[in-house]
Amino acid sequence: MEQNIQEAAEFVRARGFDAPFAAAFVLGTGLGTLADELTDVVSIPYTDIPNFPKSGVSGHAARLVAGTLEGKPILLFQGRSHYYETGDAGAMRVPVGLVKALGLRRLVLTNAAGSVRAEIRPGSLVALSDHLNLSGGNPLLRDHTEGRFVSLTGAYDSGLRATLQAAAAKTGIQVPEGVYAWLSGPSFETPAEIRMVQILGGDLVGMSTVPEVILARYYGLDVASISVVTNLAAGIEGASPSHQETKDTAAEASDKFKRLIRAFVAELPHD
Repeated sequence: MEQNIQEAAEFVRARGFDAPFAAAFVLGTGLGTLADELTDVVSIPYTDIPNFPKSGVSGHAARLVAGTLEGKPILLFQGRSHYYETGDAGAMRVPVGLVKALGLRRLVLTNAAGSVRAEIRPGSLVALSDHLNLSGGNPLLRDHTEGRFVSLTGAYDSGLRATLQAAAAKTGIQVPEGVYAWLSGPSFETPAEIRMVQILGGDLVGMSTVPEVILARYYGLDVASISVVTNLAAGIEGASPSHQETKDTAAEASDKFKRLIRAFVAELPHD
C-alpha cells in the first residue's frame, strides 16, 4: 500500500502538485465548488492518478485540485470514495496517504450530514468534535503493522477547531460543535436507528469521513471536519431523507461554507 501511495505522489508532483500546501481538504457532496474560489489552479481527474479510488456518486467531481486561496496554496480532493461503493473502509487510504507523502500536516474533511437534533437545522455548519463508528468497518482491518493500533483520543484537533471558531467569529457564521455517527449506507437510516444515535450521544449522521479520520491519524495528520447539515434525519419532524435533498441543500449552503473556509485558510499560520 505504501508503494501505491508513493507512485501516486510521484505522479502528481511531476504535474505541478509540489507546493508547500497549507492544508488539504476533502470536499463532500455538493461542496466541490470551493475549487472555483482558487487561483493558479492545476487539476487532475482521479482516474488519471495511479492507484486512486474511483468515485461514482453524483455530486462528486472526482478531481484533485491545487491552487491558491487567501494567498496560501491548498490542495482539494473534489469528492471521495465511500465504504458503500466498494465494501472497503480503506478505500481512501491512497488519497489520505498522499496528503502525508506531499508533506502536508493538516487535513480538513467535509461532508453532507443529517441532523438527529431538531435544533440543528438544514443549512447549518457543524464542526465535529468526535465520532461514533456504528458501521462495523475500519480502514485498518487488513493492516498488519503496529501502527494499526491508533489512538483516537483528540482525533479532531483542538487547535484546528479553535481556528475554525475564530474564522466563524470573523464571518458571523454560527458553527456549533457536534458528534458525527458513521453508518455504512447507502440506504438512509431508519427512525429507530436515529433514536439509537440520539441515545448514544450523536448529533449528526452520515456515510463517510470517519474512515478518513482514522487513516489521517494513522499517518500522523492533524484533522478537522465540517458537516453541512442537509436534512433532518429519518423520523424527526416526519423527515424522510433523499440523496436529491442532500445535493440540493448542500448547494444552497455552499456560499456560507466557502466564506467560512476562506476565513479559516486566512487564519492558518504560515508554515
